[in-house]
Amino acid sequence: MLNWSIRAKQHLLKAGSKLIRYKNPTLIEGKGSVGQLAVQMQKWNLQHVFIVTDERLLELRLLDSLLSSLQEAGIRYTIFDQVQQNPTIENVEAARKMYIENKCDSIIAFGGGSPMDCAKIAAARVSNPEIAITKMKGYFKVRKKIPPLYAVPTTAGTGSEATIAAVITDPARQEKFAISDVKLTPKIAVLDPELTIGLPPHITAATGMDVLTHAIESFIGVFSTPYTEDLSKKAVRIVFQHLEHVYHNGEDIKAREEMLRASYYAGMAFTRASIGYVHAIAHQFGGLYHIPHGLANAIVLPYILEYYGETIEEELAELAIAAEIHEASESSAALAVKFIKRIKQMNKQMNIPNIVSSLKEEDIPLIAQRALMEANHSYPVPKIMNKKDCEMIIKKMLPN
Repeated sequence: MLNWSIRAKQHLLKAGSKLIRYKNPTLIEGKGSVGQLAVQMQKWNLQHVFIVTDERLLELRLLDSLLSSLQEAGIRYTIFDQVQQNPTIENVEAARKMYIENKCDSIIAFGGGSPMDCAKIAAARVSNPEIAITKMKGYFKVRKKIPPLYAVPTTAGTGSEATIAAVITDPARQEKFAISDVKLTPKIAVLDPELTIGLPPHITAATGMDVLTHAIESFIGVFSTPYTEDLSKKAVRIVFQHLEHVYHNGEDIKAREEMLRASYYAGMAFTRASIGYVHAIAHQFGGLYHIPHGLANAIVLPYILEYYGETIEEELAELAIAAEIHEASESSAALAVKFIKRIKQMNKQMNIPNIVSSLKEEDIPLIAQRALMEANHSYPVPKIMNKKDCEMIIKKMLPN
């Protein structure tokens, strides 16, 4: 596809995006706030909620306070705890089947990005049984309203509690793809820092860099607006101030709360301003090699920012100022270099590698092809990449 054709399509998407009526979830936040969710659900006269989570969170008893509050409110619940790290079509269909068999009337997504994705797509399938998951790929293919959906994140990363998007893996094609529709926005998002206290450092690091990637890609893309730019800057500032600290000091409840807020801000920004090549390549690493999404984004991010070069100098300089890592006398070019260098330092200090250990050279053409197919059709990237450039960037991530 020629550059002018890609840009024309992107401008059409931007014009169309102005007609979309985004809805912000009602926000419940603060220490112990998960206990307030049942009270809000009572107001909707809900009888039987379907909770989508994973086995580990159940074993850690992170759901205890939620379950107790539901019982007190007289709301029955069924728990689906078989969410995979990268939920597949089969995984989602199993959740949908259990929802229907138990005659549930609402859904709580409890956990990180995987339970959020599984819950959203299962909800879409419940209300749209005639549409296969593969047919929902892309934008606005969810025709009918989904059951009431509530989001309780236990990681500060995906921002899915604020977005219209969900990502799923198709094992048959070894491919990850996104489904995006305003109907997938949760009604309520609960930001309870107590639920993130037990996160291991490596997950804290990867999910935190996921936040940073969302904030940066939404800021430098051509769909950004003053509203999304403000959200992105807030998220970047918080990540630079708190992520490394909370990586080393996971019990700091205030820092955990700030990171949850950053994730929410970045989620609201990228659901309106979209993402770019970092996500497009990271999705392929997830689909082929099952690399966690946040980790893949963290590895890819510096390479893509360097590829954009002077195209995004002014934007990165603004983010460097927002992150408070600037000196008054520094030029935009110097600040852009400094910003990327700081990201690399953060990755190194949090033991995030700069290569993909499972990457195979023979897979690179396919990864590049799929990444460009994803990005050049809909992502508002600041500089359009061709297949040769994409392959060269991916080769930099080969293990030595």
